[in-house]
Amino acid sequence: MIDVDADRLHPKKCKRPIASGEISVRSALILAILLITSAFALGVSISLWAFVFLALYMVINLGYSIRWKHIPVIDVFLISSGFMLRILIGTVGLGIQPTSWILLCGFMLTLFLGFAKRRAELLALENNNDVNPASIRRVLDDYSPEMIEQLTAISAACTIICYSLYTVSPETVARHHTTNLIYTVPFVVYGIFRYLFLLHRGTGGNDTARDMLQDPHLLVTGLLWFVVIIGLISWPM
Repeated sequence: MIDVDADRLHPKKCKRPIASGEISVRSALILAILLITSAFALGVSISLWAFVFLALYMVINLGYSIRWKHIPVIDVFLISSGFMLRILIGTVGLGIQPTSWILLCGFMLTLFLGFAKRRAELLALENNNDVNPASIRRVLDDYSPEMIEQLTAISAACTIICYSLYTVSPETVARHHTTNLIYTVPFVVYGIFRYLFLLHRGTGGNDTARDMLQDPHLLVTGLLWFVVIIGLISWPM
């Protein structure tokens, strides 16, 4: 609702329900109120922590939509924090203690995906010289391609390092009774490199779920990673 005018200027976001006029702003507001009320009701019924995380998630989303998304770097960190809160709701909110590794790997991966999305948006705008970046996403006016490249590369490297350290940590070995999870690292490295390839080719980066499901390389890599993980945990050597 807040971004409807900007979305109408975007080559893809203009097809969103509110921007295209398929759904009115009034209907969207009513739906938002119903969803927020339902979410808080579910949170209260689960645990106090689930309610607290949901409230914090709403505050971050409102702040992001109104103001914070226009602050470079902070915008991506807030997107990542939203994913971290989802992890916490699914663990602490249900009385499960999250490991430091799921938090660390999740944080680095979502930073990587966030900066990759900003790079994809810049690339799309570079191919359309008639559009001012600030008219679609104001924060893009403060990002340079060189800056985004560095931030994306750093977060990608941190993701690979964090996952690699996770596979060989004493905690992981003790939990899964195997030292062979390190053999899953090549799948993660290839997946990230493939994602970067799609990003720079101009066909990926905007929608991670679509990229994962439509690119055969990413799809096969993800399936192989899952199969190998299950095999190594089920039949430790």
